[in-house]
Amino acid sequence: MNRIFKTTLMIAAMLPAIAGAAPMTGDKEITLGGAGSSDKDFDDTIFSVQGSWGQYLSESSLWGVRQTVNARDTEGESVKFDGSTRVFYDYHFGTGKARPFIGASIGGVYGDRVDETFMAGPEIGFKYWVQDKTFITAMAEYQFLFKSGSDAQDRYDDGVFLYSIGIGFNY
Repeated sequence: MNRIFKTTLMIAAMLPAIAGAAPMTGDKEITLGGAGSSDKDFDDTIFSVQGSWGQYLSESSLWGVRQTVNARDTEGESVKFDGSTRVFYDYHFGTGKARPFIGASIGGVYGDRVDETFMAGPEIGFKYWVQDKTFITAMAEYQFLFKSGSDAQDRYDDGVFLYSIGIGFNY
């Protein structure tokens, strides 16, 4: 009996930590992530910053806007900037501190090194709450570019994979 009481007490003590991690309907979230790379002589350097704002439609459903800005500095050339802005919808599984998600996004890509066009694709990711309102996130996106609706079907197989890691906050 003593063992059952201790186990029950331990589980009850952990419940606030487990339950506190999941956002509620109406909660908002922001994320920030980044990446970079250079060649061995630092003659060609790329930096990328990604941020998002979203709002939970339910404890599992999140919609929002995601912005990415890339800067490429190549020796002998001026810095080139590219960006993409997209609307996304993600569905989160589970209710604990660790929550995988799947989703989709659609938007536009623009900048110095790309033709301005539309982009869309699926995404998959993972969030882990390290505190009640703070989480670490990792995501992989598949993006394909298209100029019109009929072009989208033809271009789906010509996409690229994008990977990101970052930090997020619920409020």
